This record gives sequence, C-alpha cells and structure tokens, in this order.
Amino acid sequence: MSAPAPTEPASTTTAPPPSARRRRPVRDALLHTLYGRIGLVLLGLLLIVSVLGPLLEPHGTNNAVGDPFEAPSTSFPLGLDDGGVDMLSQLIAGARVSLIVGLTAAAVAVLIGGAVGMISGYVGGRTEGILMRITDYFLTLPDVPLMIVAAALFGRNLTNVVIIIAAIYWTSTARMVRAEVKSLRERPHIQRVRSLGASHGRILRHHILPGIAPLLAANVVLMISTAIFAESYVSFLGLGDPNAITWGGLIEAASTSSAVLRGAWWAIIPPGLCITLAVVACSMVGQTIEDALNPRLGAGHLSVRTFGVLPLSRFKEKR
Repeated sequence: MSAPAPTEPASTTTAPPPSARRRRPVRDALLHTLYGRIGLVLLGLLLIVSVLGPLLEPHGTNNAVGDPFEAPSTSFPLGLDDGGVDMLSQLIAGARVSLIVGLTAAAVAVLIGGAVGMISGYVGGRTEGILMRITDYFLTLPDVPLMIVAAALFGRNLTNVVIIIAAIYWTSTARMVRAEVKSLRERPHIQRVRSLGASHGRILRHHILPGIAPLLAANVVLMISTAIFAESYVSFLGLGDPNAITWGGLIEAASTSSAVLRGAWWAIIPPGLCITLAVVACSMVGQTIEDALNPRLGAGHLSVRTFGVLPLSRFKEKR
C-alpha cells in the first residue's frame, strides 16, 4: 500500500488590514512623486528649524547687535531690523511660533468640523438640517472683518488667534466629512453591523471613524497652510500677539517702520518667502495625500488639479 502523497502546507499569508491598504498609496504618492517629495522636504525643513530653533539662532532675538536696518553682511546674513536685532534669528523664532499656531488651529478646526460632519452625516434628519444651517451661517461670515472684531473684543494673544482661526475655518471640514459619512453609512458592511445590533457609538468608533481618518489627516495638513496664512495676515494687520515673534508680525513691524522707504528689503522679503514656502509645502503634502486617497480628484477636465500651478499628474514618475 503506497504512502499518501504529502500535502502542501497551507499558505500562512494574510491580507493586510484596510488601514494598511489605505496607508500604502499615501506613502507611495509622497515618496515616489516629485510633487510629494518637494512638499515633504520643505515641510521637514520647517519642522527641523522649528524644533531646533533655539540652537540655530545665531544672535538671539532680545538684544540689539548693530545699527537699525543694517544691511546683510557675513556677520548678519539677513541684516538687522529697525531695532538692530538680527533678522535671521527672528525668522527662526517666527517659524516655531507660526508652526505651533498653524498646527493647533488646524487640529481644533478639524476636530470641530469632523465632529459636526460625523453627527450630521450619520444621524441625518432634523439634526443634520440644523447643523448644516449653522455651517452655512459660518460660511457666509467674512473672514478678515470677523477676525478684526474678535481680536478687538477678546484681546491680542496667540490663544485667541488660534480660537478665531479655528472658529472660522472648520466649516469646509464639516461639509467634506458629512458627505463621506453619508456614503459610508449606506455601505453593506455598515448595514450588516447595524443589523447585528451594534450601538451607534460602536459603529461610529470602529467603522465610520477609521473610514474618514485618512480624509481628516489630509485635511489637517491642508488646514495648517490656511492657518499659517491666516495668522500671518492677522499679525500683519496688527491684531496678533505683540509679545510673540511671527512672520506676519515681522512684516507688520517692517511696514510701520518705513523699511520700504529706506530700501531695507531684507526686513520684508525673507518673512514673506517663509510664509510662502510654508503654505506651499503644506498644500503640496495635503493635495498629494488627497490625490492618493481619491484619484478621481484629478480625473475630470474641470478638476482643480487640472488648473493647478503644479498638477500632481505632471510630476508622476515611472516606477
């Protein structure tokens, strides 16, 4: 009697979880497209300068080290401001404050918008109508006049600036999350879980929230650029914290001290370039994540990606 043929061992490989499948296209888009790489490099430099700021400041920001509006030199690569303080040191200090304000305001705005969007999209009905009417009301409010009034009423400090920015810019997140949640709640696996008796809280925590987490992550990065820009023009209008060094505050101080009339370009152009690079870096990373999670964003001929200055598809690399 012949021995039975040996059977092949069953495969032990398992399919990656959905969260891993969602992370993979994001990672590939950030690392294998020129658009994503440029954004990551710029954002990484901003983070490094912000974290290591006190170690990188060559002359400090508290004491005058030369004459007012002294031109750039080997000792002061970016010159001095109207008080004789090193501009390079102030730019490094401003990076830290601007990034903290941007991150905090973006996190608060996405938290508020995400909560409103999840509740309105999942519950629906009258609750959805009330929350969306509130969202529409905030959308109609003009940004700059509201910031001016709020800063005049509540005072000029970084906490109030963060609250004002978050209170204005949470609406876009709310509408985006609401649309995604309304789509998720009708999918078969959510319907099966509901039919098995799962509570609404469990469905939201374990099924809806993981589904919108990548969208929230991309929205946080995009919101950082909006918050940094908003903080800059709030400070430029003289409504920022007078005790904090920010890029917008540096431009406002240079403007009030007649730096343009004196030809002191180094007091205005470098802070403006820093704001531009920070906004561009966050926008590039955020749009790359969005495109990786939802390729349909760039598919239509009327898509905003088609008319972008640097469309992602133009920089796709062959792999």
